[in-house]
Amino acid sequence: MIPVLFNENKFLISLHIVMNRILTLILSISLAITGCKKNDGPKLSGTDTINNILYGTGPYYALGFSVTSGKNVSTSESPLDVVTINAFPDNFNKTYFDAQNYNNSFYRYGVYTDAATASLAFKNLTSFNVTQWKITGDSVNINQIWLFRTSSETFAKIRIISAVGEIRNNIPYVECTFEWAYQPDGSLTFPGK
Repeated sequence: MIPVLFNENKFLISLHIVMNRILTLILSISLAITGCKKNDGPKLSGTDTINNILYGTGPYYALGFSVTSGKNVSTSESPLDVVTINAFPDNFNKTYFDAQNYNNSFYRYGVYTDAATASLAFKNLTSFNVTQWKITGDSVNINQIWLFRTSSETFAKIRIISAVGEIRNNIPYVECTFEWAYQPDGSLTFPGK
């Protein structure tokens, strides 16, 4: 039998290194867990893009913007309060907003000459009074501000940053990038920025 020499100093140093690595790992994991922020509700403002691309093999669906959740969602089950963008069949340059709602939901609040003016008007839009809502938002174009009414009588304001209407691969393609803010309490006022 060969005697095994035990070096207590090497063992303690190795143990110390292993314990440091374990503590570092535990600390990293606990910081990652406690550092994650929980989202307590939907987004109330932001910038998003929607288009008219269809997905699936039938029935087809698009991705629209859900004002109430603050995200792009599938239209496959005809959800309420999801804004989509489409083109008129006879004029693909003329785009319009649509939504599956129980209300006439769109109102063009204003048209502005440039992006800076539209952005300032959007920020300053803190209250409104609309007497005639439309079922669709016709003729969506850059530097416009739209108001949107949900099926539960809450409201959003939408500033059009860009709008595209063209033929791509022999199919009408429309796309819209917009800034939005949602007022979930049903009042006719938006927080000032």
